[in-house]
This record gives sequence, structure tokens and C-alpha cells, in this order.
Amino acid sequence: MNTPTPLILNPSARRGRAGRRAQAIRDAFSSCGIETEIHVSNAAGDIAAISEQLALAGATRIIVAGGDGSVNEALNGVMASGRTIALGLVPTGTGNDFAKACGIDPDWQRAAVALADRMAANVEPTAVDAGRCNEKYFCNGVGIGFDAVVTRHASNVRLPIGDLVYVVGLIRALAEGVVTPELEVAADSFSYVGRATLANIANGPWLGGQFNIAPSASNTDGLLDLVLAEPVSRFRAASLVSPLQKGEHLDEPEVQHAHVKTVTVTSKEPIPSHLDGEVQPPTARFEIEVLPGALRLL
Repeated sequence: MNTPTPLILNPSARRGRAGRRAQAIRDAFSSCGIETEIHVSNAAGDIAAISEQLALAGATRIIVAGGDGSVNEALNGVMASGRTIALGLVPTGTGNDFAKACGIDPDWQRAAVALADRMAANVEPTAVDAGRCNEKYFCNGVGIGFDAVVTRHASNVRLPIGDLVYVVGLIRALAEGVVTPELEVAADSFSYVGRATLANIANGPWLGGQFNIAPSASNTDGLLDLVLAEPVSRFRAASLVSPLQKGEHLDEPEVQHAHVKTVTVTSKEPIPSHLDGEVQPPTARFEIEVLPGALRLL
């Protein structure tokens, strides 16, 4: 008898709607002969703990039904275990930036069926780059400065409006004002010292579901895309929203861009940041590197 594949479910993803899809997700796998065993996340950190425990117990593959934060936790749990394990994703989150970067169907039902078909056919997992920021891992990117403020505001929106929560977060952040801390940025072939609106270190193109922050980013090229915005007013920031959504902002005079393998960002005072859309405690130093092929994606 085959051992059921662990299915880790984040019921709070997409403002609580993901939890109501548990049986439908399970049925999609069962119809392809893939039996699953559900593990439910009840609090922040649960998915990381569950993933680590499953890896240490000998699981060779797990499925995560959730958003970018869920994938982030699963990645951190697997990396903490030191084991090699393949990860399958059913995107049920708000932005689903990592799923977009990997070409996974944004419709959770079609994504579940496609994943089940691949698993049933024993398709070899794809090696996908991850990254490390200080002592934590990320799959899609690190945001330092203004986009972290936007993320914080977006995370407090409880309306069922999908990735429009990030537009609401942007409006609230602009109303609060654009803070431009002084940063020292040092990378392989890039350096910058001065005030900045944000520094985004991207492993994938998308941020907040609809902002094409790093159009050329690929999570299979062994590189990260560094996007740095010099100081701008709130009015100038607002005017950059449309180019940012279209991925046309890199030619703007305030924006600098580079492909890097490692980057260090230092601030005189702790500043806001996020990893894969998960807000982090204010930090003054960020040591970031790409980890080529660190994640095996089903």
C-alpha cells in the first residue's frame, strides 16, 4: 500500500477561503490515484515546523496548498531539516507570486489536477533557485523599504478582494508618506550609497500579484535581480505604479537594476522588510545570496 503524500493546508490563505477548498483539493489528487494525508496549519510557523518534521521522518515529497507565505514556511522547514524533499504547490493565496514565476496555473483547481497528473506520471521534479537572507530562506524575493511598508498595510486588509489588497496597501503607504533611509548596497558588480525608496532583491518577476518588479528575473538562472529606487516623492511614487505593473519601470531615471549572486544592504537604523510577502522585524543589515537549485518543485 502506498504511503499517502502529506498535504499541508493553510486554511487562512486568501482571507480564509482556502480552508473551504480542502476536500476539493484532496479529491483532485485522489482521482489521479494520489492519496493524501492532510496536515493543517493553525498558526504562523506551523507549516515550517510540519515540513521539517515530515522531512526528518522520511517524507520525499509534500504538497502545500496556500500562498507565498505558505511556500516560504515550507521552504524554511525543509532547509532546516537538511533533507532533500520535493515540493508541490496548489496556489490558494492572494498574490501567488511564486506560482506565477514557476508557470503554475493560477486557478487552484486546474493547478491541483495538473500537479496530480505530474505526480501520477512520476515526472522528475524541477530544480528551482531559492535564496537566503541572513538566517532565513526565501523563494520569490526580499523587499527592503517602501515595498515592505506596502506589504504591511496589505496584510492588514481583511476584505475579500484578491490581490487588490496590495493596491489598497499601496494607497495607505503613500498616504503615510515615502520614507527614504540611507542605504549602503554592495553586490558583485554593483554598489550604491545614499538614500533610497526601496531595494528589492527578486528571484521571480512578480510582487503583490500584479507588480512586475523584476521583468527579467528567473528562478532557474542562478541569479537574483536587484532593483533599487532612489528617493522619490509620494506623487512621483504614484506615477510609477502603472509602469511598475507593466514592467516598464527599469528605464526610469530613479531606478537602478543589476543581476547579482550576493548582495549586502546596510542601514544606519533598523528598517522594514519582507520575505516572500511575510513582514519581518525591522533590521539594519541584510546579507542575501542565491542558492541555485536549492528547491525541488514537483
